[in-house]
Amino acid sequence: MSNDTEAKSISIESLTNFCVEALTRVGMSRTDAETTATILVTTDAMGVFTHGTKALSGYLNKLKGGGYRATATPRIEREGAGWAIIDGESALGLVGSDFAMRTAMAKARNVGIAYVGLRNTGHIGAAGYYAATAARAGFIGMVTGNDIPSVAAPGSRGAVLGSNPIAYGIPVGNGDPILLDMATAAVAGGKIYAALQRGEPIQPTWLIDHEGKPTTDGSLYPDKAALAPMAGHKGYGFGLWCEILSAILPGGHMTWQVGSWIFDDPARPSYHNASFIAIDVGAMVPLDQFEQRLQRLIDEIHATPTAGGVERVMLPGEREWAQRRKSETDGIILPQDVIDKIRQAAAHVGMEAPL
Repeated sequence: MSNDTEAKSISIESLTNFCVEALTRVGMSRTDAETTATILVTTDAMGVFTHGTKALSGYLNKLKGGGYRATATPRIEREGAGWAIIDGESALGLVGSDFAMRTAMAKARNVGIAYVGLRNTGHIGAAGYYAATAARAGFIGMVTGNDIPSVAAPGSRGAVLGSNPIAYGIPVGNGDPILLDMATAAVAGGKIYAALQRGEPIQPTWLIDHEGKPTTDGSLYPDKAALAPMAGHKGYGFGLWCEILSAILPGGHMTWQVGSWIFDDPARPSYHNASFIAIDVGAMVPLDQFEQRLQRLIDEIHATPTAGGVERVMLPGEREWAQRRKSETDGIILPQDVIDKIRQAAAHVGMEAPL
């Protein structure tokens, strides 16, 4: 494309190879770099650009500064048959989260259900990736995370909780998992930045100013405005649930003890936390019975009469899986704000951007 401000297409393989090379240049093992690259690029391939390779530049900055440790290995601090607490050792949150979900699945395979708390990790990226990993393996997966406060509570004049994510994945036989991944804020903070970078307007339901009133001025975030909670008190309640499962239960840092992986000194750990729950479906009910009952529910939802112009009611994740298949065939169409961040990432490690 001749216009440098237009979105550009790149193959999944090319983008993955670039991420792996960039991460190994700052000292990560090839195994951890491949894990991280796969998570970031898969997220982009699904069209969730706020949590994909756009984050690579910030991760590289923290790895170079030492706040995230390139050679760290997350370790199990204590455990039981159906639970574990993992110290992330300030490794990249994607590395710690992949290890934590796989630990939860292994334990659930033995006892039916498992909880794993991950403390002292980095920003975990897209929580839905790990829930989908569990679902692909035949588990019901749930993931929660916490973050530095950026979300108001009903009636507050400032941030109370992070835009704490919650995600679940449900196995669907040979099909794509049902997959929900959402922030407990009205909108993810990354979407505020992305809208500002693209010159797009901020919705009046996204931000609360320091007087406790809605604002459409995106430039106020995060210093002079907080994200609105999703669905008011309901989103606030879910955000609190994420904080408890992710930070309180495993003994991690909470609320303002968590750092900003974007704005803090690169030498400072961010102390993020997350939780991972895996339920082995086959341990609780014959798998074919579960799949038949779930398919009946799916068919019922798809058959629901629709409003004008709507082809069918969709399940959580359907749109993203369809986008991933398109990306596998046609490449990932990267928006300009992501392209800019990829170029920053390349500059961090003395590489040419693959665009």
